[in-house]
Amino acid sequence: MSTAIESVPALHRQATKEKEDYSGSEKHASELEEAAVHDEPLESYDDHDVSKPFPLDPHDIEETHQLTFRAIFVGCLLGAIVGASNIYLGLKTGFTFGPQLFGAIFGYTILKAVSKMPGFLGGHFGPKENCTVQSAATASGGLGILFVGAVPAMYRLELLSDSPTKDIGKLIALTACAGFFGVFFVIPLRKYFIVHQKLTFPTPAATAYTIRSLHKGRSGAIAARKKSLALLYSFIAVFIFKVMTGYAPGILYDWHIGWTLYRLGFTSMIKLENYGWIIEFTPAFYGAGMLSGLNASWSFFGGSVLAWGIIAPSLVKNGLAFGRAASDEYPLVSYVAMSFSDPELYVARPSPRYWLLWPGVLIMLMYSMADVILTLGPLVRHMGGPAMNPKNWFKKREALDADDEDQTPLEDRIPTSWWTTGLFLSTVMSCAILATMFHMNVGEAILALLLGFIFSFIGVQSSGYTDVNPVSTVAKASQLIFGGISKGAGLTGKPAQTLNLAAGVIAGGSAAQASDMTGDLKTGYLLRAKPRNQFIAQLCGSVVSVFLTSGLFILFAKASPCIIDVDQTGSCTYGAPSVAAWAAVPVAVTSPKLPIPASSGYTAIALGIVSVATLLVRNYLIPKKYWGYVPNWNAIGLAFVVPQVYYSIAMAVGSSVNYFWMLRNPAGYDMYMFAISAGLLAGEGLGGVFQALLAVIGVDGGKYGTAIGCPGMEFCG
Repeated sequence: MSTAIESVPALHRQATKEKEDYSGSEKHASELEEAAVHDEPLESYDDHDVSKPFPLDPHDIEETHQLTFRAIFVGCLLGAIVGASNIYLGLKTGFTFGPQLFGAIFGYTILKAVSKMPGFLGGHFGPKENCTVQSAATASGGLGILFVGAVPAMYRLELLSDSPTKDIGKLIALTACAGFFGVFFVIPLRKYFIVHQKLTFPTPAATAYTIRSLHKGRSGAIAARKKSLALLYSFIAVFIFKVMTGYAPGILYDWHIGWTLYRLGFTSMIKLENYGWIIEFTPAFYGAGMLSGLNASWSFFGGSVLAWGIIAPSLVKNGLAFGRAASDEYPLVSYVAMSFSDPELYVARPSPRYWLLWPGVLIMLMYSMADVILTLGPLVRHMGGPAMNPKNWFKKREALDADDEDQTPLEDRIPTSWWTTGLFLSTVMSCAILATMFHMNVGEAILALLLGFIFSFIGVQSSGYTDVNPVSTVAKASQLIFGGISKGAGLTGKPAQTLNLAAGVIAGGSAAQASDMTGDLKTGYLLRAKPRNQFIAQLCGSVVSVFLTSGLFILFAKASPCIIDVDQTGSCTYGAPSVAAWAAVPVAVTSPKLPIPASSGYTAIALGIVSVATLLVRNYLIPKKYWGYVPNWNAIGLAFVVPQVYYSIAMAVGSSVNYFWMLRNPAGYDMYMFAISAGLLAGEGLGGVFQALLAVIGVDGGKYGTAIGCPGMEFCG
């Protein structure tokens, strides 16, 4: 259930309130330069409607080359960095972050320098080419969501071979199905969600404003340099720190307070260790807290307290859940392991983690669906008119209508023949691959693709309004649907589970890809970039992502076999909560009887109802300015599924420090907040990738490090 962390408070505020209207006059330019030099926030010069493209500036240089080799290459490279970070972070906790702003800021820094070079790499670099950079970055940084949930779940359930290296063809093929289908059907979504429905898309809109400000004369260059240096310095510092932690995790990274107190004679404190209450100095999740804000971060922490500080100990005390010994030397008990070998034990002797899984999944599913329904209600009532007639989508037009909401020149738009042909070919390719490699018939394959299309509406609707994409959670519905299909077809055991997860990969992956690409097109719409160029950049980035994410997954699985081996999950440094959830659902829905403890099921229903009731109270009884004080049940539900409570602690600390920074120094906050938080996220993510490489070649901390401060090397890092 990879939850995208893309809520950027400062830039969101910039994108939805007053916006800068740069006039190009000398007085105006000097004001901007003065603001940038003194780290003051740029004054707003208009109240631009974020649903419309930026007004044309007659002083802007016309960009004749928006789609360039340098833009696509740099964009794919930056997207690869974010993609690698996201697989690491996703396997750790299920969280990922979007590459849009990372690609926009770093892309500007790199190509601004490259543009001064002689030859074909040089030449003017403007905001529309910058948009191409972030388009390629967004596409190439995506699809990692598949490898932090459903795909590893296939290995834990022994549905594929014993090594991802042997399945490289299947992994690439499955990723290509989800990625390309999602890219091609995103085009009509642009017309509906961006042009007609006029959704805000906070982070993509903030990206557009950031790109626009970076290209405004000397003031933009000064601000860009400061942001880029802040991002670079934080990235390098965290990267080095993360690599060092692999050799002394108990000293630099994980503080096992309960175990230390136990060794000092406070024997009852071992319970802190057993339930996972340790402190981890994880810069990535301090950064995640900075981006998520107080409400989401503290809701996540509150959910951890409820799940792992109250409910889990109560379950164990009352004999409703059980742990297993994690060490012969000390009374260490693992309450976070889940075994999928014997479904009968799920009811008779569930672990606290398995017991808590179902309330967590149902909370997120019901809360997300209710939020989407409440959002869609008013919009459905306003749908209609010729613009919503599907016949008009395919009608060839010779000229723009004066009353057309979309004034993008016809020659700059994506030809209907491009996306319809691509959609047809990707559908045929998906049916062929799913039939030959995963034994799905044509009807089942088309249903999985259709569900992806439906889920994309939910994902785009949610991210367009709130910046939170619930696709991975909502996609669990496909597992329930295909659970019924497998029973109707008489499938049981591994064939039924393979059908379930393969369909989930296609439905969830294509919907996630479409949601990301729609937000990317929103950035281009505001900047008046050519959709045709963005589409080509997205295709190039998707090709990179298909091979990159598959290769990175193989790297991580080889360095840490516990990611795919259920017998090693109790001491695995990768919590992989999404993997546990994706694996548990097909086991449950394909079993003759649902292997869910009654107490867990009743609690799931009760908390799901409470989450929906909270949402209704918030929307209809509480003024919108106080919504930030209402708990976010999506984050609370995630805490039930994520057994590593130290991530919620880090996010709560990060969001709190960020909040006081914003109050005391709003100018510095607006200038540096995103750059620093992005550096923290990417630095630890890439540091984790480098650690995996060190493990593969046999020079990692597991061989040369020290376990001082840890119950054992396997319990740290």
